[in-house]
Amino acid sequence: MPSSTAARAASALKAPSWTSRPCLTEFSAKARWPAADIEDALIRSLRVVGVTGGTGTGKTTALEVLSDMGALVIDADAVYHEMCSQNAKMLGQIEARFPGTVENGALQRKKLGAVVFNDQKALEDLQAITDAFVDGEICRRMANHAAAGGKWAAVDAIDVVGTSLARYFCATVGVTAPVELRAERITARDGISREYALMRIHAQRPDSFFEENCDYCVRNDGSVEQFHDRCKNTFKRILED
Repeated sequence: MPSSTAARAASALKAPSWTSRPCLTEFSAKARWPAADIEDALIRSLRVVGVTGGTGTGKTTALEVLSDMGALVIDADAVYHEMCSQNAKMLGQIEARFPGTVENGALQRKKLGAVVFNDQKALEDLQAITDAFVDGEICRRMANHAAAGGKWAAVDAIDVVGTSLARYFCATVGVTAPVELRAERITARDGISREYALMRIHAQRPDSFFEENCDYCVRNDGSVEQFHDRCKNTFKRILED
């Protein structure tokens, strides 16, 4: 989108005529610009951080720090589950591609899993459907946050490198922790055996992936207070860059 359009969108947010916090639909109607351009401009007015990391690393704490600092925090996995239960259009596309996997408006996860996990092409088709809807919903939320005067946001996602949302990230942050500490946390949190916790950890990407692919990495290998301070210092650096 031309930079002039982005500048006009940002200017409109500050205009005296905005006496209340607008939503994206109101903003588009008042500005008389294509909604997609308005949404893009609004999101680009934010500082958006992509946050990722394996289970048990402490992402929840990192995201709480971001929230305390005023960021809109969006959990991509939570959005996905909401869409699976509430979005009729997405479910319709899933049913069209995988007949019999949606019954009475409800996704039949076991039936769908039986199809896609044995067929790479089917899995890719499913991801293409769900990613489009989930990313679209995340963009809607970020745009509305910006229209309401928000300054920055964070997206918690498994893949902050390959996602289409990466075009909006000013930085990506990987949260890492020693395997043994992760296993202890998962065991205490989920009530599972150490062996099963380790199995889950080893099924995910290693710390080296985040160290090599993220702009910043925050190591969670000390006290809660130490990790909290590391997160806060890292996010402050990102805001100041």
